[in-house]
Amino acid sequence: MQKIFTLIILLLAATAAKAAKVDTVTVPAKFLDTPMKVSVVTPDAASAASPVPVVYILNGYDGDYSSWLNITRPDLPALADAYGVVLVMPDGRDSWYWDSPVQPGMQMESFITKELVPFIDANYPTIPSRDKRAITGLSMGGHGALYLAARHPELWGSAGSMSGGVDIRPFPKSWKMAQRLGAGIDADPELWNSHTVATVLPAIEPGSLNIIIDCGVDDFFAQVNRNLHQSLLDAGVPHDYTERPGRHSHAYWANSILYHLLFFNEAFAKQ
Repeated sequence: MQKIFTLIILLLAATAAKAAKVDTVTVPAKFLDTPMKVSVVTPDAASAASPVPVVYILNGYDGDYSSWLNITRPDLPALADAYGVVLVMPDGRDSWYWDSPVQPGMQMESFITKELVPFIDANYPTIPSRDKRAITGLSMGGHGALYLAARHPELWGSAGSMSGGVDIRPFPKSWKMAQRLGAGIDADPELWNSHTVATVLPAIEPGSLNIIIDCGVDDFFAQVNRNLHQSLLDAGVPHDYTERPGRHSHAYWANSILYHLLFFNEAFAKQ
């Protein structure tokens, strides 16, 4: 299947101008301690045509705004050209993409929804509509993408997760989560329940969000993804769910992003 996707991308890219522009911009951020560096890829098609859809791609824990382009998928500009979409990669800052209840300078949800999205729409040729805006990410970023989309249906019509930490509760001492939330799970279980995709996503209105979720069968997040899949089935929330061979690795995510961009492209085309 990966070879098929690669062939499709090569064929599409061969017919495109292959001149996507890559920027690193600094976005003012009153909700964060410091301004945010963001990688933005603008497809060549957007320079001479009407505005295009946009996909936000979130990094995982210990990554930053450059991780997708420098490590996971250096050919993202070719993919942006092939699909005719703007790609936006902010710096997750190990935030889990929450507004921290205890760290005033780590209000990542507010920054992304109130500052980053308007900045991108004002400065890049995007279509400022939820139907033409998608968000996805890997690991911590997979949790963040689904969390943000579920809580902000006015902004995103499509969302995905690759190897996402979609239930934080089995990992109470990991990845700075207790530090960001300000309390351990035993001290404040309701706080943890309200900040995990596992409870937030199944509560959305069925059909209100185009959802794609995948995880490698040998990933340490495999079980929480299976549990989320079952919860969405029980709640009647439509979604695409896939397990494939693979671990928690850049090789897996480099393959996975092909499926997500195809899924989003089809969703954009329906609107």
